[in-house]
Amino acid sequence: MIEIIPAIDIIGGKCVRLTQGDYNEVKSYSDSPVDMALRFVDAGCRRLHLVDLDGAKASHVVNYKTLENIVTKTSLIVDFGGGVKTDEDLSIAMDCGASMVTGGSVAVKSPDRFIGWLTKYGGDVVILGADAKNRKIATSGWLNDSSLDVIDFISDYKNKGVKKVISTDIGLDGMLSGPSLELYKEIIEKVDGIYLIASGGVSSMADVERLDELSVPEVIVGKAIYESRITLKDLESYNLKR
Repeated sequence: MIEIIPAIDIIGGKCVRLTQGDYNEVKSYSDSPVDMALRFVDAGCRRLHLVDLDGAKASHVVNYKTLENIVTKTSLIVDFGGGVKTDEDLSIAMDCGASMVTGGSVAVKSPDRFIGWLTKYGGDVVILGADAKNRKIATSGWLNDSSLDVIDFISDYKNKGVKKVISTDIGLDGMLSGPSLELYKEIIEKVDGIYLIASGGVSSMADVERLDELSVPEVIVGKAIYESRITLKDLESYNLKR
């Protein structure tokens, strides 16, 4: 069964969600990311996707204390992204307890540095962030577009040692209209052996089941949980079956 990974996105120390990556479309759900993380623990979750949206916009890690608090006060295995651009940013994230770190913009703008991280920490720790808008990779908290095709981008890094990729179709993120099934099917078919973590658009447990049918091993879910399309009880029941 596919694993559901709840997401917590941070702006100003609060748990928020954006719509299609638009910083002008922010909705706050909790003043305490730690309390939210504890609710996920109670629902039987073992993983957490934590995104420093302030960091993504500022191009350096900002909300590292939130990461540290969540790791210290919960049992969650955290993958952390947002603003991880330099060796110092990576060290901060790891020192604060991240088990995995996602690099997206740095993989586009500083490929040698990203490959160096892969060499040092390995593909089970360093995750490639492949977030795309109209199939083109986006950077800097999705504020900037590149000319890189998402499939070519993932395939190239797979050949350089990447094992895991988080791929988000930005046009669907936060829209609760369903995930990008065709894109994920294409990634699985064209990038042999990649460990795909789907993200964006999930609106219901039925969407989770559709991804499971594609043999996607993990899916990140955010807004559907916060808008109670997928309840904590749903998560609990699902996790009990895994």
